Amino acid sequence: MPCLKAWAERLGGISYPLLSDFWPHGAAAEQYGVLRAEGHSERAIFIIDKDGRIQYIDVHDIDDQPDNDLLFAELARIDPQNVRLELSPEEGMKNLPQSGVVMYCTPWCTDCKLARHWLKKNNVPYTEVDIFTTPGAERQVRTWTGGALITPVINFKGKIVIDFDLPKLKALI
Repeated sequence: MPCLKAWAERLGGISYPLLSDFWPHGAAAEQYGVLRAEGHSERAIFIIDKDGRIQYIDVHDIDDQPDNDLLFAELARIDPQNVRLELSPEEGMKNLPQSGVVMYCTPWCTDCKLARHWLKKNNVPYTEVDIFTTPGAERQVRTWTGGALITPVINFKGKIVIDFDLPKLKALI
């Protein structure tokens, strides 16, 4: 439940009921065919409409993060009255910081914490962008990483550093 609550908040406070199912429980994952023999499922998203019909299925490797922009587009397609889309992904990307050092991150990521500490210790001024609360930021990260959701990604004055790659960062200062 805490993970679902945090995810819903990161998505802007969605109001849809969310279900998480894991071993040893696993009953819902088993019913939907995504429970693995070792007792866990891949990361699976099923959007079920008000009539109980499955409208969308997205199954990823457990380490892959789903694309929230795609998820919102599907929710808007299924229930346009109840999904607010403030900016298109392209519009959101246009409003991202474009100069200096910009770190795209999440508040809880260990590597993001290490990068913050390193940047401060080395007196590197930077702008921090939360990829889940800033429109277009997640899509920008996925563009730089070839589709993966990796944090931090640091735009160091036009040079992109994926993950907390200390040798690359040291070479840039």
